[in-house]
Amino acid sequence: MKYERSEDLPVWKAAIDLAVQIFTLTTKPTFRGCGDLKNQMERSSLSISKNIAEGFERGATQELLSFIYIARGSAGELRSMLLFLERLLNFDDLKSEISNLKFLAENVSRQLRSWADSLQKHGHQRTAISH
Repeated sequence: MKYERSEDLPVWKAAIDLAVQIFTLTTKPTFRGCGDLKNQMERSSLSISKNIAEGFERGATQELLSFIYIARGSAGELRSMLLFLERLLNFDDLKSEISNLKFLAENVSRQLRSWADSLQKHGHQRTAISH
């Protein structure tokens, strides 16, 4: 399927949804005193959709691939922080939310991987895998 705008991409929409949910999570009282972790989680979650958009707007397939891999890296970074939170006792009450967010981050990462594989095989910048 052809897309004309980055915000029409299913993976961009999933990344934005993930970021919104991360920002919702980090407003919880449990995050008081976790400034650096909170800020890094918010930044990495936003980085995913921002890199998808920037790569898509560049117009060249190789540049888009680079930004897709950066976005995947941000999804992995976010997932790592969520795994860390699962191990902290004071986040026990948020285990279900954290688990759901890990699943969403993994889903975004899989979509990005499928898109990158498709681009490398077919080379169409404005074509994306929809999941």
